[in-house]
Amino acid sequence: MNKRLVITFCLLLIVVLAGCSSSNSTDGKNNNQVTGERTETATKAPKTKDGEKPVLRQLMPYNRFNPNNYVVADFIRETTGYEVKYDMLPVENADEKLNLLMANQEPYDFIKISPGQFSHLALSGALEPLDELIEQYGTNMKQVIGEDSWRGAMMDGQIFAIPESSPSGLTVGYGLIYRQDWLEELQLQPPTTLEELVHVLREVKEKKQVIPLSGGKDPFQGEIGAALGWMYGVGNQFKVVDDQITHMVDDPKTIEYLTFMNKLYTEGLLDPEWAINQSNILIERFSSGQSFMYRDGWWNAANITNALTSNYPDAKIGILPPMQDVDGKRGASATGGIENFVAIPKWSTNKEETIKYLDMKFEEETFKTLAIGEEGKHHSVEDGKYFPILPIFEEELNFASDMLTGIDEQRYPTYWQARVRKNPHVQHFFETLQKNGEGIMYHDALTFAPPLPDVSKHMPKLVKFMEDEFIKFITGAEPISNYDNFLQQWRADGGTEMLQAANDWYTSAK
Repeated sequence: MNKRLVITFCLLLIVVLAGCSSSNSTDGKNNNQVTGERTETATKAPKTKDGEKPVLRQLMPYNRFNPNNYVVADFIRETTGYEVKYDMLPVENADEKLNLLMANQEPYDFIKISPGQFSHLALSGALEPLDELIEQYGTNMKQVIGEDSWRGAMMDGQIFAIPESSPSGLTVGYGLIYRQDWLEELQLQPPTTLEELVHVLREVKEKKQVIPLSGGKDPFQGEIGAALGWMYGVGNQFKVVDDQITHMVDDPKTIEYLTFMNKLYTEGLLDPEWAINQSNILIERFSSGQSFMYRDGWWNAANITNALTSNYPDAKIGILPPMQDVDGKRGASATGGIENFVAIPKWSTNKEETIKYLDMKFEEETFKTLAIGEEGKHHSVEDGKYFPILPIFEEELNFASDMLTGIDEQRYPTYWQARVRKNPHVQHFFETLQKNGEGIMYHDALTFAPPLPDVSKHMPKLVKFMEDEFIKFITGAEPISNYDNFLQQWRADGGTEMLQAANDWYTSAK
């Protein structure tokens, strides 16, 4: 054996042992759960006659439906001419099950996996490089998947998967919502600067005797920070400064942001229980008339509106546009990037046919029907916007996104919006946030980076560390003068490694 094969064999052997250990320590029903039809293909690849298309096998993430008897699967089979047998990973211990299947070289032709799972399998040598296959058979996918996404699916200069980016593209997810009827009652205008925000919060506190700005366990309030020039927020921690990637902890604006938030807290303009509030508490306080403003996502719009109007039928909700900084600039934190990877195991016997099949799903009309069904039956079009026809859209296409194996990055964000239009409140919140963010969105510098092991390794613990420390700074439990101590600890706990890995990728991707 050559050195690479020896290393790969050893890694896979370790995975097998780990998987077996996990199997012995968990509930058998969950650990062995694989949803879908199981045939002889579980132990050997199906045989085909010359000229016939092979039966392909796909492994996919868990969801609460059976893809083998799903209407979208029927459409795909009829349109492409390929029969596909689908299996799902279990709802619990999915990583362990995937590792065991790959270590056993289960004959899947392609697998739809998470970024973390992709990183692990690519680095262990379990996935087939796809550059030549895509060049030869991937005509459609090359046209509809952008360069940034392809770079995100590369390891050591080779493409190891088809990247499936966020269905909505880069979008604004959160905004500050407030009681518009209270502003009107107090004859106040929505704030456009931080100075105006402080004035409004003070007036509301004095006149309404409520919590001016509620929140909790979320110290990264980008909607406020952007008005200080602090361009970070939920999912946005890295940015490029002077042609290098830097992290928010190293940005001098971070101390300015924390100082401002501490000022609000000290003055009683922030929720006194900011350090312990859970998300459900925020909705309860807002809907019961205990708070004036807080930050939430568009996906919660129906819950927020229904809860508030059930208590106050005449209440009105406002969505605050991004505020200006001292130079008149505004910013809106956007998120997106690659959500899934579609890869081919090295031992697949149908690599060429798999790429041919996957590419057929990117054909314009095929992809459109796969994503949002038939016009006049599943959806309608008004002024270039797609609207679902209910209830059949929900009944037949609720899990259509699970059947995707990559997206048309130009068209799908427009198609996908049919899903937010299933509810008028969700539609209003989503469309308002996107309109407010037009031309001023910013996003994380690693949004389209491939999974970076040193980032994945350290990010969870460092995010938790930052959350805990930032909340202490905001609430005064720890003085901001101790920020340097926090920064030294952050670097020592993996921050330096993480930042180096980010810059190594950035340099190589230029």
